Amino acid sequence: MSPATPAPEHGGAALELLVHGVGGATPQSMLDDPRTFRVTGDETAAVHRRAEDLDAEDHPERYAARPVPEAYVWSNLTSGDGARALWLLLLPFMVVNLAHWMRPPAPGRPGLVRLYGVLVRLLALSLTVLLTAAVCEVALDLTAWQCAGTAACADGRAWLGFVAADRAGWWSVPGRRLALAAVLPAALVALLWYLSRRTWSAYEAQRPPTGDEPPGPATARDDPRPALGRPGFWYGRRLVARLRAAHTAAGLLTVAAALAAAPVRHDTGVLATTGLALRAALAGCAVLVLWSVCGRGRSERRLDQRVESAVFTRLPALASGLLALTAVHTAWARPGWASSGTLPGNAVFGALTLAQGGLVVALGAVALLLQRPRRDPRTALAGLGGPATAMLACALGGVMAGGVAQWVADRLDGGATPGTPDSPLAGPPVLLSWQASVLPVLLLLLLVPAVLLGARTALAARRLRSAVEGDYADESPDRVRTGQIAATRARASLTDSAPLLVGVVSGTALLLGAGAVAGAWSSDEVPGSAFSGAHPAIAALATTTQALGSWMIGFGFLLFVTWGRRAYRDASARRTIGILWDVGTFWPRAAHPFAPPCYAERAVPDLTWRMSSWTRHTGGRLVISGHSQGSVLAAAAVWQLPPATRARVALLTYGSPLERLYGRWFPAYFGPEALRGLHRAVHCWTNLHRATDPIGGPVRVPAEDGRPGVDAPVLRDPVAYGRSRAHPLPEPVLGHSDYQADPAFAERRAALLDRLPPALPRQRTDGFSDQGSSGRSSG
Repeated sequence: MSPATPAPEHGGAALELLVHGVGGATPQSMLDDPRTFRVTGDETAAVHRRAEDLDAEDHPERYAARPVPEAYVWSNLTSGDGARALWLLLLPFMVVNLAHWMRPPAPGRPGLVRLYGVLVRLLALSLTVLLTAAVCEVALDLTAWQCAGTAACADGRAWLGFVAADRAGWWSVPGRRLALAAVLPAALVALLWYLSRRTWSAYEAQRPPTGDEPPGPATARDDPRPALGRPGFWYGRRLVARLRAAHTAAGLLTVAAALAAAPVRHDTGVLATTGLALRAALAGCAVLVLWSVCGRGRSERRLDQRVESAVFTRLPALASGLLALTAVHTAWARPGWASSGTLPGNAVFGALTLAQGGLVVALGAVALLLQRPRRDPRTALAGLGGPATAMLACALGGVMAGGVAQWVADRLDGGATPGTPDSPLAGPPVLLSWQASVLPVLLLLLLVPAVLLGARTALAARRLRSAVEGDYADESPDRVRTGQIAATRARASLTDSAPLLVGVVSGTALLLGAGAVAGAWSSDEVPGSAFSGAHPAIAALATTTQALGSWMIGFGFLLFVTWGRRAYRDASARRTIGILWDVGTFWPRAAHPFAPPCYAERAVPDLTWRMSSWTRHTGGRLVISGHSQGSVLAAAAVWQLPPATRARVALLTYGSPLERLYGRWFPAYFGPEALRGLHRAVHCWTNLHRATDPIGGPVRVPAEDGRPGVDAPVLRDPVAYGRSRAHPLPEPVLGHSDYQADPAFAERRAALLDRLPPALPRQRTDGFSDQGSSGRSSG
């Protein structure tokens, strides 16, 4: 809803650029008009106007008393196409990419900053290897090696008939079965490469409209601009291409390593020599992959348009060639070679788990060193938000890897429990069973903070009753109404407890993961068998947790799949999943190239171009009005503007997570210094917030240098406590929505416009396209 704006006292032509928030909005609802037209943009993201305002640039005299409203609609960047719901399966990649951006601010410590980035990129690489290894476990070990090699499992499965060992067909040779099964994980890696390349072109290949010259080598380190204001921040072409090549090669090398490890004990003569040469070549290619990942991070101070080195560009081709040669070598027939037990090389899961744990601990140490010189009490987890989030990504990757392996094993074993004497299958690696067994323990431990938070919320709601009655002291108290408002405020405050939950989950997952590795390596048996000789109660507990954990981890994987399938068919579910990406994919792909694409690399240049073209074409004033996640996009776009343009821009944010979420979790980019710098950079800024809002909050930027503080007084929610002549029906508690319905919104917007300098004479500047109607209606 867009209520009428009181006429400003002076100033001339002005534009109000509305940016919606989480969940999206239609241009009709944003402009409060059923007749809206797209004036620039495409079906993915566009700027819309009301029909009556299409020729505003040609007749600025009509808009001296009111701003021209425009709506930037970007919801299709995250929740448009149903196929994008399948990005839910890439959740671990998205989470580890977030960890890259959560480092503490560290001016003057570039070495530690680079080390932090290297550690996160290595963790991201380990997740690619883990996912590929999980698919190899399913396709190569459980299916081609164990089930196809056992008559009790292969019988009754027609789709396995031509590769079954007891059929003595051409494909029944163990190496040939493995080479055929390797097509599945190799195809998955190729699909991820294709999606990453395609989404880069569709989302992120948008150059920002900056004409500033990048600083020279001597001054690059002292560049005064904040990171989000540098020309290369939203355009990291070279790094994404380099990481995409490295991760694609790593996935293909993982498949090749699984194939190469299988026939080692049966190689003799020429096969032994060629096998050794192939393994050496695979190790050499793996070193190149590590060098590519560790060698270079982001370049934020200049547009990264250079082409990557041919060595790193050709890594996927080199890995593909080695995979093909390894498949031929493995498929060669060897006398007396038969599949039994598990496929050699399953120790990779234990090595990956240990490596991930070590990298998370090292990342935590670096984060503490970065945070130590200037610790801000508002920073989440005392600067350890990045390591904690990276640990969550590893835990999610483990759940998905173990879930798919456990689920497939349960489908193939004919009703028995994999790994037990009555099962025809040896089952997945022992470590995956131990990891599944600790999952019920983790969920049980999480009940403690959940109960404590619930009790604290209930007490807070009771405590807030007096504050609610004080806010509506001029009206007769109503116990039910007071309780409703107080409970909403108390629930909204739960957002500030997120660091506690993340810390508990991450710390517990790290400790339980270490215990699972120790148990698996010390016993080399599944938990039920490892404790079979213990006290009956302990043995029963181990068996129960193993069975329950196996069911839960398989159910967790199915939940990912079914959510994606439902979202593909159900528009409302697709919208809900799209909200997750609105929050999680704001940041560029700096650590993992297979993460869902960054919509801000399209939206921020869009907004920057629009603001620049308006001010240069008309000389008029501009207020950019952002709600929720739209306020984050608005702030990022304002940072990208040249100083002369920022001087003609006012920023209005409402329901904004700029400080409450981004400032606390991403302190290097949205911390107190960065937000104060934004306050000084923009001509004027006002922030609206409510105590009932679980997402938005104050930005905590005080008055300085004659500028007023950014935060307006807390808005009353609901606007009216009870029934009155002005409000005959009960007013809802709005929380995070409908800020524009509050009378304070229009008042603050008009005040911002009046504080802007008067419009300049009309001018046209080459390089910026005039805005006009496309002639296509969107409503």
